[in-house]
Amino acid sequence: MSILSLPVATLGTSRIGPRRELKFALESYWAGKSSEAELLEAGSGLRAANWARQKSRGATVIPSNDFSLYDHVLDTSVMVGAIPDVCGWTEGPVSLKTYFTMARGAQDGGHAQHGPGVAAQEMTKWFDTNYHYMVPEFHQEQIFKHSSRKPIEE
Repeated sequence: MSILSLPVATLGTSRIGPRRELKFALESYWAGKSSEAELLEAGSGLRAANWARQKSRGATVIPSNDFSLYDHVLDTSVMVGAIPDVCGWTEGPVSLKTYFTMARGAQDGGHAQHGPGVAAQEMTKWFDTNYHYMVPEFHQEQIFKHSSRKPIEE
């Protein structure tokens, strides 16, 4: 087997973009200066650029589902319908408004569809690092419901 035929895989790349494009797209959306469609288009463009960059640098196995608008653990909570009751979700696809209410709360009534006073989910450190994730909220009678096709759609 030639060294040139060895598969090269990556675990993904930084989702924020080389010039922090995701950060700016999120801030614009949260401030009401851009639409949901514009935010999703920015994310789509970043994913495509990340895949192309990896391929151009020799990666032959490109990962999927390595992108998140906010947090991978939050994405998983949303995918299985582990959404706090205070968010008012019952079933079906989870809106970005609900997603960001889980992530950031709706204390100011801002961009979320929920009234003021909805607290964000707890955030905690990943082991003893500077990386954080959203802590899923479960309850005794939790029923998981498929509510997001994010890994498939992306």
